[in-house]
Amino acid sequence: MKFNEALKDIKSYEAGKPIELVVREFGIKAQEVVKLASNENPKGCSPQVAKIIADNAHKAFLYPDDSMYELKSALASKFLVESENIIIGAGSDQVLEFISRALLTANDSVLMSQVTFAMYEIYAKQMGAKIIRTASYEHKADEFIEAYHEHKPKIIYLCTPNNPTGDATSKVDILKIIEAVDKETLVVVDGAYMEYASAKDEAYSIKPNDLLTYSNVIYLGTFSKAYGLGGMRVGYGIADSRLIAELSKVRPPFNITTLSLAAAIEACKDEGFVKESIDLFTQEIVRYEAFAKEYGFDYIESYTNFITYLFNDNMNSTKIADALLKEGVIIRNLASYQMNAIRITIGTKEQNDRLFKVLRKVLI
Repeated sequence: MKFNEALKDIKSYEAGKPIELVVREFGIKAQEVVKLASNENPKGCSPQVAKIIADNAHKAFLYPDDSMYELKSALASKFLVESENIIIGAGSDQVLEFISRALLTANDSVLMSQVTFAMYEIYAKQMGAKIIRTASYEHKADEFIEAYHEHKPKIIYLCTPNNPTGDATSKVDILKIIEAVDKETLVVVDGAYMEYASAKDEAYSIKPNDLLTYSNVIYLGTFSKAYGLGGMRVGYGIADSRLIAELSKVRPPFNITTLSLAAAIEACKDEGFVKESIDLFTQEIVRYEAFAKEYGFDYIESYTNFITYLFNDNMNSTKIADALLKEGVIIRNLASYQMNAIRITIGTKEQNDRLFKVLRKVLI
């Protein structure tokens, strides 16, 4: 059987290890496993949302409203845009897929930072496009503008806050990059963790309607992080209505579920839960920063719900991640990104207590 030639150069996305795998491999009870690898909300989802999911379970046999009228209306009201400016995806990564399919050919290239969300590369390579990276993991405006002029990419990906590093790019620098690009290049501003950055520092806060004046820019958001709906898989893109109309041509019908749709609509109503989630992060992140200083290694200042620890040559991220896994603590090893680093989701106080206890043991 002959497969698409483009697949030869693609590595499958490496998802965070599930609790079930640790239970099977190490014989640890599921309730004793602490999962801090996939940036899920440790609070779960809003109680109101959980109730809506339960109340709508009997509708699981029905297809959802494919117009997604209520959800688009809720997002339009929240972000002060029109429903025509919105497309819904099964997670914001599905909107990334729409973008690649709608715009890229084998003659095109895409531009991204040195270390960023892996799906940008995977979706681009599926279309045969060439990958261009800047020299830094940070989104340095001058590096992006220089690379843009040299390569003239079809798409530029700006992930802020950035995954998997956790740093963020100021609104001033994002707009500087956008202003330097001609209208034939699409700029994707991926704000999956924007709720956290906006709460931390207004200079890093980017709102979708800040970008709607640019016909070649799309903002991506998700319900998977601050809203605690990772398992429901709902994301969105917000852009000029003409761009949304073109992307909608590659969207399959009923691409999110009936329960996902109900959950996301209800989640839009409970901003108090989002604030509680951000408050938990704010309270607990200081413990992670203090731990790094105590043990003498660096970390990247976080504008997300996770932190990245950077190790020196005397410490090995793979050995540390494997040792934690055997103790039932799941974190994300960043060795596959050519970084001697680990990424840890900021959990509840109890989860963090367990992480620090085991990490101290591992680092001795």
